[in-house]
Amino acid sequence: MTRFLATLTVAITLGLAGLATPGAAQQPFAAAATVNGQAITNFQVQQRARFFGLLRAPNADAQGATDVLIDEALQVQAARAAGVELTAEDLDAGLVEFAGRANLSPDAFIAALEQEGVAAETFRDFVRNGLYWRNLVQERFGPQSRPNEAEVRRTLARGGAANVRVLLSEIALPLTPENQAEQAALAQRLSDTISGQAAFEQAARTYSKSNSARSGGRIDYVDLNALAPPIASQVLTLAPGEISDPVNLGSFIGLFILRGLDDSPVNAPTALSVDYAEYLIPGGRTAETLGIAAQLQDRIDACDDLYGVLPNAGQGQLTRQTVPTSSLASDLRQELAKLDEGEVSTLLTRDGFLRFIMMCGREVEADDEAFTRLGQRLLNQRLGSYADGLLAELRADAIITR
Repeated sequence: MTRFLATLTVAITLGLAGLATPGAAQQPFAAAATVNGQAITNFQVQQRARFFGLLRAPNADAQGATDVLIDEALQVQAARAAGVELTAEDLDAGLVEFAGRANLSPDAFIAALEQEGVAAETFRDFVRNGLYWRNLVQERFGPQSRPNEAEVRRTLARGGAANVRVLLSEIALPLTPENQAEQAALAQRLSDTISGQAAFEQAARTYSKSNSARSGGRIDYVDLNALAPPIASQVLTLAPGEISDPVNLGSFIGLFILRGLDDSPVNAPTALSVDYAEYLIPGGRTAETLGIAAQLQDRIDACDDLYGVLPNAGQGQLTRQTVPTSSLASDLRQELAKLDEGEVSTLLTRDGFLRFIMMCGREVEADDEAFTRLGQRLLNQRLGSYADGLLAELRADAIITR
């Protein structure tokens, strides 16, 4: 059994949690909760908590197991109401797939569980409930969630095929020779005093000057390798919900909170370069130059438009180039990592100029395997988002007692 547990833990890579035996003094078949009139018994809670404990999984206690069972009851009820059917063959295939993660047959897996006091039906219910929910989500949201070829290529170009992507929020404080000490002190104070995503987002709306400030500093998934190295090294040390120390990139000081991590194994692209345009607006970062930048942004949709809108730009004032991401300065690399084609950043300055930076495109090469696996990952992410929304609706409409 020890070897089984070790194998299973590695195979399914779940987080650690202690084994629990909750509610031992309660009547085993009394209701621990009801969901739209359907009872969840103390025995089911105890069994599920023990099962999760053996898997070294989260929710291996009475409250956590009850929460999971309530969600599963809602999910199965919704699936059956929608006409989702599950055959014996479907369940058998699900049992084989799950037990196979520990390199065991379903019978051997069940025998190992029963030695530790977990009934075979507990395992079957867990797999069955998951299959009902997965089939419902796929039937309801599958067609609209499937990415097209252009979306996959665009994500590949953004570096989304690498092994680790991070979901961040940022606070960007621009630096000038006059405000260095003030901004550094503000950044340190925010780093020391902010706690939690909500407080971070409020601070971003108040202090950050990045385009993301209006959304509380939220940035979409970014390839870890596309981040400026000083930021990437900080992010690697963070757990979800933790805030980085201030990172000085010369043009600005950044603070970052890690909202999520995606380390699905997808092959990285073999090459990555960025095509970007830059227009230098004299006067540094002021309300006037930011107004000029906003007016310019309103007049263009793509980098090629810049040449028609700015026919009299001085030599070196308007440039466009394609360079490897690895050769970019840290502050520019960080800004470009956040931009999609046609998007603009006005956070950076240089030598008394406001830098109007526009992403023109990315160049990437990837093999067929990377393309296919990334498409599947995008599909799974979208299905997961739809599933979360549907479950929230089911909870809101349900009658749940504990």
